[in-house]
Amino acid sequence: MSDISVKVGRKNITVKQNIIDKTVSYFNPVKGQERLKSRMMMALSGGGYNGGKRSSRVMKGRSVTSGDADSDLLPDLAALREYSRDLVRNTPLAAGAINTAVTNVVGTGLKVHPSIDARYLGLNKEQVDTFQTNAKREFSLFADSQECDAARTLNFYGHQEMAFRSSLENGDIFYLLPYIERPGSLFGLKLQAVEADRVENEDFARDTTELAGGIKTDQHGAPTEYHILKSHPGNVSRSNQEWHKVKAFGKKTGRRNVLHLFDQRRPGQRRGAPYLSPVIESLRQLGRYTDAELMAAIVSGMFTVFVHTENGDGLESTGTGDDGNEEYEMGNGSIVSLGENEKIETANPGRPNGGFDPFVMSILRQIGSALEIPFELLIKHFTSSYSASKAAFLEAWKFFKKRRGWLVTYFCQPVYEAVIWEAVASGRLYAPGFLEDERVRKAYLRTIWTGPGKGQINELQEAKAQSERLASGVTTLDQETAEYNGGDWDVNHQQSAKEYKARSEAGLIEKNQFPELIDDSPDKQDDDDKAA
Repeated sequence: MSDISVKVGRKNITVKQNIIDKTVSYFNPVKGQERLKSRMMMALSGGGYNGGKRSSRVMKGRSVTSGDADSDLLPDLAALREYSRDLVRNTPLAAGAINTAVTNVVGTGLKVHPSIDARYLGLNKEQVDTFQTNAKREFSLFADSQECDAARTLNFYGHQEMAFRSSLENGDIFYLLPYIERPGSLFGLKLQAVEADRVENEDFARDTTELAGGIKTDQHGAPTEYHILKSHPGNVSRSNQEWHKVKAFGKKTGRRNVLHLFDQRRPGQRRGAPYLSPVIESLRQLGRYTDAELMAAIVSGMFTVFVHTENGDGLESTGTGDDGNEEYEMGNGSIVSLGENEKIETANPGRPNGGFDPFVMSILRQIGSALEIPFELLIKHFTSSYSASKAAFLEAWKFFKKRRGWLVTYFCQPVYEAVIWEAVASGRLYAPGFLEDERVRKAYLRTIWTGPGKGQINELQEAKAQSERLASGVTTLDQETAEYNGGDWDVNHQQSAKEYKARSEAGLIEKNQFPELIDDSPDKQDDDDKAA
């Protein structure tokens, strides 16, 4: 049985036999014919999406793949990292996009506020306050010191910035949690950052279903082992190409030995793609275009002059420079007489280009849309109305809050849990049942993380809106404080009470200031006496 061809209008549709068709026809020609006719009917019916028609002029020249997450990403991942890092180093816009995201998501650092489940644990207010204060103190001893770093370079908040920045630039970053005893170090737990390039299959073996991208998984897709090069594959000496295999989870405790920070977009995806991946080509072309316009403007600013002469000898020079080359000068407002058949032409590249800025702004809008950063914030240039600027910033803030939550979930909270685990195990922090019961442990480890506030465009209007929210009960002082500047309301309250008492005792607070607090009128005193 041969292939089937049908002409529909101007288009010829041909259904060719595949290996299954040939096999079926060999054993049962009738069934083989019916199968081929069914395939032809499917081809004639087609689909309803023009974008899915590979034969269209628009889609015909486009090469697409239909592989799984690893097959589509891993072959290009090394090149994506290299291009991404090159753009951040050499393209102002790319560096600005990364810096904007890091500044708004991490800023000066995300702070922890223990918020344990007192009801489940059966603790009273005093017990809760005691544990939360001690837990916060223990974590501060770890986080504020460079001793938390295996390399003794960064404190925990420095690692927050590096972890987030590296995950954006490279697609992912890994953190090992080794236990290293050192003199003067209160905690054995250390943070050891591993750049994405160092996680590769042992001996650079080909990817398989079980091992790909340096990560070994079980039948459910859960990581079981990480293959880590002891040195970066691109180091200067290119030596020490040895692998260190790290189990994903502790054999006895079940705790994670490796924190893998990446933005997973597809099921089964083992590695992350750089944040700039969708716009690498656009950014590179825009950079080239900008360089070309800049060079044209420089040439235009030099006011180059070309002299045409009949004999080709040119004008007489004004002398010889230090480099041995003849020099020519143009005087200010001078009149130069030319010889017979001599004429002058000037280079006029037509720069600055009036269409440069509108074109660049158009491309920036597309880039900002892909990066979830409005172009006003991307280029730090606010020329629109207050409403438009506020809307753009609020849209960007959604992205920043989402990525802040991501950083807390996959980095900050696991580190906090490991620190509190060590503090409890060493006896420095009292938490009955913490080491024995997983549910009790989770109740003790509940937290709230806050970071720098989103800032305000019009502080007076924002303050009025804040007062309205508090008056209507839709928010709390704690929430508003965290949203305003990432502060801690409890700390602020204690400090405010201390300051008020000191200023009151010093006679610096007048009667008309804070009247609800210092009302000493006779009626108020009578009310107080009656209450007493």
